[in-house]
Amino acid sequence: MKRKLFIVVFYVILCISSGILTTPFSAETAYGRVVDGADLLDGSEEADLCGRLDDISERYQFDVVVVTEYSLGGKSPQSFADDFFDYNGYGQGSERSGVLLLHSPEYRDWWISARGYGITVFTDAGIEYIGERITPFLADGDNYGAYSEFADLCDKFLSRAETGNPYDTGSLPAKPLGLTAIAVSLLIGFILAMLIIGIMVSKLKSVRRKADADNYIKAGSMRVTGSRDMFLYRSVSRRERPKNNSGGSSTHRSSSGARHSGGGGKY
Repeated sequence: MKRKLFIVVFYVILCISSGILTTPFSAETAYGRVVDGADLLDGSEEADLCGRLDDISERYQFDVVVVTEYSLGGKSPQSFADDFFDYNGYGQGSERSGVLLLHSPEYRDWWISARGYGITVFTDAGIEYIGERITPFLADGDNYGAYSEFADLCDKFLSRAETGNPYDTGSLPAKPLGLTAIAVSLLIGFILAMLIIGIMVSKLKSVRRKADADNYIKAGSMRVTGSRDMFLYRSVSRRERPKNNSGGSSTHRSSSGARHSGGGGKY
């Protein structure tokens, strides 16, 4: 028994000294792509989400991770997300590419941390866009809906990045209209169409059908009294002015020294 305890203690000390364990994350949850430390999902939701993230991660050889933790222990969301990614072995390939969504309900924080190829895929504008899409779900308490939306958008962003033109400033996906907005738009369009048709019909009440075209021509109205040349058109060659769009990803170093991009906020 003492020998086993000695081996365990020796192993922990060795891990800490080598930098493998520098944060108190549970080995029980390490390496899973869904780590629900705040217990925000039921069993079926967690299993479904994990399956979806595994599928995306394996198709693109790129880790997509969702982590929930009620309290961050005094760390900033950025530091916690970066460290959780780095010290739990996430990331594929030589650059350890991946992206992690952290949700902490204690102070209503969310943060997205990307590493390796993820810095290219998830630009500052892209992360802001994803935040705008998931925060309404978080605000309504629909945590599973928020994480599902994040998974769908990661799939979409990774697919787009494979074309060599990642989503960024000026090229983000169009935001879908809500059902209320669609209904209001259709109603306004119908009302405007009826008004226009009513005006056109009212102007036609004094018109009578003529069988002969001569009835529309006033006698003597077609005499030509003079002629002249008039300049009407100019041929102009135009060139679009280059747009100065500041895009891309801003990066920082985590406590492990790895380079990350990221962004977040509150809901």
